[in-house]
Amino acid sequence: MLRIGMLTSGGDCQALNAAMRGVVKTIYNNSKEDVEIFGFLAGYRGLIYSNFRMVTGKDFSGILTKGGTILGSSRTPFKTIEEPDENGLDKVEAMVHTYHKLNLDCLVVLGGNGTHKTANLLRTKGLNIVTLPKTIDNDLWGTDMTFGFQSAVDIATNVIDCIHTTADSHRRVFIVEVMGHKTGWLTLNAGMASGADIILIPEIPYDIKKIVKAIKRRQENGSGFTILAVAEGAISKEDAQLTKKEYKKKVEKRVHPTVSYELAKQIQDETGLEVRVTVPGHMQRGGSPCPYDRVFASRLGSEAGKLILKGEYGFMVGYKNREIVKVPLEEVAGKLKTVDPDATIVKEAKMLGICFGD
Repeated sequence: MLRIGMLTSGGDCQALNAAMRGVVKTIYNNSKEDVEIFGFLAGYRGLIYSNFRMVTGKDFSGILTKGGTILGSSRTPFKTIEEPDENGLDKVEAMVHTYHKLNLDCLVVLGGNGTHKTANLLRTKGLNIVTLPKTIDNDLWGTDMTFGFQSAVDIATNVIDCIHTTADSHRRVFIVEVMGHKTGWLTLNAGMASGADIILIPEIPYDIKKIVKAIKRRQENGSGFTILAVAEGAISKEDAQLTKKEYKKKVEKRVHPTVSYELAKQIQDETGLEVRVTVPGHMQRGGSPCPYDRVFASRLGSEAGKLILKGEYGFMVGYKNREIVKVPLEEVAGKLKTVDPDATIVKEAKMLGICFGD
């Protein structure tokens, strides 16, 4: 009997269901022994408190195109994972206990950066782990692509596309705030795909004077509107000089709800132009996965299933140089894949005339 646990942790995104379906279908179609699958509910919480349900192949039928996750998800921050819960329960010990109580052969974990830190911790405790790279931010180390990313790019791009007509009609400056606290992959790709004039990402601190100059230059060249794609984690050059603690205090005292609204006020004061802010928010990780993500997540899931059948554990299934690869968990955990300011894609964007505010 092959006994497998499965959970989805952190923020949800498109193609989680497609990835799990890929794992399950591969195992059911190729296993020479009977299979039992335990679906842990609401991420690591389900593993901690032994909250699960038995799932079969039927549960994964018809979910290829369904967004979200049929197992539910939650955030269980890694920085507090080794601290007891409100009742004094050792969370790590509880997860290990649940794993052994159910006599699992393997735990399949789908998640992003924090999720992989916890998965690697469980690996060091002797658990057999296989992970899949899920995040709309595409910021996981060890893989060129994460599932959910392309679907989010499509949505963010569509939002900016729609803004173009109203921005042109009213000759306004529009700021579209795209998800991404620490990395700018989503903003960079959606901004380029939609023809944004200015792209601001966390990895390239901006100078408000450069932004205003770019807007005025467009006016002088006869362009009646300007569109900015701004990552929610975009930061000014001044703020980038602050320590994390100093910056956190400054953000807490911020009059404006986000950096986009702060930028809007600064641009309006400097140019006299009308500025509007659009925040698509959680739309970007909702809805059905795009065709690319359906195929990509299915491939990753299939390869994860293959690793389990071969008894190869302690790996994340990733994507490198257009090939599916297995990456040791210890190489993934705790590392963030950020946009290199000198990356070819950034240089090409600048050659196209896109301003990054630097």
